[in-house]
Amino acid sequence: MSAPSAPSAPRTPPSPPPPAATVEQARALREDLAAGGWGVESTRRLLGPVADDALRREIRLPALRAVRAALADSRATGAAPAPVAVLTALFMLGERVPAGELDAALPRTGAEGALAMGLVRPVGAGGSDAAAPPSDPEPLPAAVRAAVDLRPHEAVDDAGDVRWWIASDLGELTTGCELAPDHVLGIGGAGLTLAGLTPRAPVATALDLGCGCGIQTLYLLRHADRVTATDISARALAFTAFNAALAGTGPDRLELVRGSLLEPLAGRDFDLIAANPPFVLTPPAVREAGLPLMEYRDAGAPVLPVLVPAVGEHLRPGGTAVVLGNWEHHRGRDWRERVRAWLPDDLDAWVIQRERQDPVEYAVMWLRDGGTAPERDEAAFNARLGAWIDDFAARGIEAVGLGYLILHRPGPDDGGREPWRVLEEVGTAPPGPLGEHVARTIAVRSRLAAMSDDDVAALHPVAAPDVTQERHLRPGASDPTVILIRQGGGLGRTVRADTALAALVDVADGELSVAQIAGAVAALTGLTGAGAEALRADLVAATRALAGDGFLTLR
Repeated sequence: MSAPSAPSAPRTPPSPPPPAATVEQARALREDLAAGGWGVESTRRLLGPVADDALRREIRLPALRAVRAALADSRATGAAPAPVAVLTALFMLGERVPAGELDAALPRTGAEGALAMGLVRPVGAGGSDAAAPPSDPEPLPAAVRAAVDLRPHEAVDDAGDVRWWIASDLGELTTGCELAPDHVLGIGGAGLTLAGLTPRAPVATALDLGCGCGIQTLYLLRHADRVTATDISARALAFTAFNAALAGTGPDRLELVRGSLLEPLAGRDFDLIAANPPFVLTPPAVREAGLPLMEYRDAGAPVLPVLVPAVGEHLRPGGTAVVLGNWEHHRGRDWRERVRAWLPDDLDAWVIQRERQDPVEYAVMWLRDGGTAPERDEAAFNARLGAWIDDFAARGIEAVGLGYLILHRPGPDDGGREPWRVLEEVGTAPPGPLGEHVARTIAVRSRLAAMSDDDVAALHPVAAPDVTQERHLRPGASDPTVILIRQGGGLGRTVRADTALAALVDVADGELSVAQIAGAVAALTGLTGAGAEALRADLVAATRALAGDGFLTLR
């Protein structure tokens, strides 16, 4: 039974035009932001760690208090507030700011330049927001509010330090309303996951599929000669263009293409594809209950069954695609069956499920993501949640998996081998970015896929430097009851080992081959004949698995 319909929660007014900047305007703004010292750490110092952490959890009040106190202290002495305080208050917290203070914080740009680029909107003398920037003959407004969310982003990768300022649409934390259907999301958890997952080796061509605000585009531009960014949303492409200009990207290295997924790219291929597509599994019944289609996350139908099979047509030999996604768990079926059917026959594939959510947990997450909350409009929230739950129940969906798919086209050096497949669940938290690990895993598994068991037996394994071993013994016992082999890097895996597998890792220093290690273990344990052969086969299989997961390197 469907949940009763309910009135919609308050919605965001029509979106203002996206920001736009000339090369000169972007350069002046970039220089202002850098000179003002507005960064991730300076913002945290301003707010304090407690308020900064609360803001990351979308709790705004402590940050508002800290910023308002800092601004009040400066104004009380007659001094211009620090640029970090002005910019944080304006762009991250949605506070109105006197135009003169913005002039001081951005001396090359000023309030006038910020208005011209569409970054702010004027506030009337009575405190009301004007509908549009004033025309030239009119004086500048006394105060302004942000028209976009703008915030610093900093990181370190193989190419060095990253320091950007990323613009996106104002979120519901600032506006107090649900998101507009054409909302352009800023840097979220999924975007950071994809950025950390993508290999960063230099390539000639790269594709950001579904670019949104352009954060993947900026990362790709650090190691790709040329980047193509696509999105179905003209608004998203405009934000990507603005953020690329603000980062100082030359227009000759970036191509922006509007269209749905791979449709506008017929006949083209790339060395690297990074995709955070609109993968949310929103049933039609939830639309009927009043939830609009959000361009940044919804395609109106499941997208991965169509996108994944088509990706291979756009990968060059040796190319890699990294795709985020969700998939349904149907009652009585392994999720791998469904996902495996999407995979192109001629590509290597590594699918990792990082998390499994029950239907209520999944629906609530995405309802809140779009600004639908029971504390704002309980009737609308319950109608949409009920429709979501009913649809999943009717179709036998008992959970939804969240994870990523890594696809690789074998290159000319792969010797015509068969593509390899790994579909797994990994619940550990990786200790750092995974791009380098992904690239190494693809290379190792591709090498092993072309080798016979005899070839693998002849390899000389070396334990990776981040590998440790943990042994558990009963009091007074000499033999361990549990042996755990742990990985400090990569996906942070733990493998439970028997004594033979532990011995393989113990002596893996490159001196002995897998076959020699198997022979030594067999001799120590008294195995001969078929028993010794079975042990050798087990250690060859273990070598494939441990090397593929990064526990061993191979010589």
